[in-house]
Amino acid sequence: MKQTLLAIGCLLVTGNASAISAGEYMARVSDCVACHTVEGGQPMAGGKKFSTPLGDIYSTNITPDKISGIGQYSYDDFEKAVRQGIAKEGHPLYPAMPYPSYAKMTDNDIHALYDYFMNEVPASPEKNKENEIPWLLSARWPLHVWNTFFIDEVKADNPATKADKNRELLSRGAYLVEGAGHCGACHTPRGVAMQEKAYDASSDVYLSGAMIDGWYAPSLRNITMSQDELKDLLRMGRSQHNAISGPMSEVVTQSTQYLNENDLDAISFYLLSFNHKATAPVSPDGTIVYKPTDGKTLYSMYCSTCHGDDGQGKDFTVPSLVNNSLITADDPSSLISVIYHGAETPQTQGNISFKMPAYKEVMSDDEMTNVVNYVRGTWGNGAPQANPDDVAKVNGH
Repeated sequence: MKQTLLAIGCLLVTGNASAISAGEYMARVSDCVACHTVEGGQPMAGGKKFSTPLGDIYSTNITPDKISGIGQYSYDDFEKAVRQGIAKEGHPLYPAMPYPSYAKMTDNDIHALYDYFMNEVPASPEKNKENEIPWLLSARWPLHVWNTFFIDEVKADNPATKADKNRELLSRGAYLVEGAGHCGACHTPRGVAMQEKAYDASSDVYLSGAMIDGWYAPSLRNITMSQDELKDLLRMGRSQHNAISGPMSEVVTQSTQYLNENDLDAISFYLLSFNHKATAPVSPDGTIVYKPTDGKTLYSMYCSTCHGDDGQGKDFTVPSLVNNSLITADDPSSLISVIYHGAETPQTQGNISFKMPAYKEVMSDDEMTNVVNYVRGTWGNGAPQANPDDVAKVNGH
C-alpha cells in the first residue's frame, strides 16, 4: 500500500508561484483543470466524464465564452456557483462539484479565481454535454434540500493565524485540505445521500479512506513517512521510498506540483498532525501490531455509500442486501466472489448497469471475512458465519 499512498484525491498546489497570478494559483489549488478538461481538449472547456451510481455526469465549460461557458456570470453568480452549488440559471449543481468544500474558501480567493477565469482563461465555444442520468433520478430540486444539510456557512475572512508557526501551519493546512483542495472528496467515505460523511477534522471518519471509481483512496490519517518525503510526493509524485500511482498522478500533474513551499509545509504538517490523534497497538518489541478492521467499520467505509447504512440499496439501481438470496445462502462463496472480484449488473435497453468495484487489493482475508459476516448477520439476514478458509477458496490462496 506504500506505493499507492495518497493514490487518489488530495487537491492542492506548488512550484513557482511568482510566475502565475493569484487566481491561477488558486485554480491549481482547487484542481479545476483536472475536472474541467478532457484529454486533448482546451483547458477548462469541460466534457470530462464522471461515473456515479446514478449515471454519468460531464463537467461543464467554465471558460469565459458567453454562450457555452460562464462569460455571462457576474461575480455574485460565480460565487454562488462555487461556494453554494447554484448555477446562474438558478438550478442546483450536482455535488460531483465539491462546493461543500469550496464553501470554506475566503472572499479574496474567490475574487482571485473569478478574475482569472474571466481575464486569463481563453474562451472556448465547446458545447456542454448532456448528463447520462435516467430521468427519474436526474431531478435537481432535491439538491436544494441536500445543500441545506451538507453545506456550511460560507467563509468571508482569512483563516490563517500568526499566533505561532505551528498554529499558522495547521490553520493554513486545514484551509487548503478541507477547503480549496477538497481532499475529502476522494479520501472520505460517503453516506447514503452521497455526501461525504465528514467535511473537517472534527470527525474521525474524515480522510479515513474510501473507494472511488475502482481505486482505493487510502486513509490520510496514518501517513508513515517524514514531512519532507510527503512534500516530495506532492511536488514530484515520487520520493526516496514511495511513488504515486492511479488517479492521484493526474492531481500531481495538474495541481500539487504547483504548490509553493509554504503551502507544501502547511499541507504536510496538517496531514501528519492526524498521527498524534490515535495510537496503533504496539507489541513488546516495539513494532506496530496489525489488527484487522471490524466488519461494521469496513461496511461503513466501502459499502454504505451505495447500499446505505440500512443495507436497503436504491430501487432499480443498487441491490438491497436485506433478505438477498446471495447474502443469505448457506455457502458464502458467491458473496465473497462479488466482494473480491467486483461485479456488474446486466446492461439492458433503457437501463444502466450498476458496477461494484473489486476489493481484492484493499482488504486482507480476515477483513473480507469480517465484512462478509457483518452483511450476513445484520438486518435479520441470519446467515451462517464464514471463515478465512472460505475467502481463501475464492481467491486461490
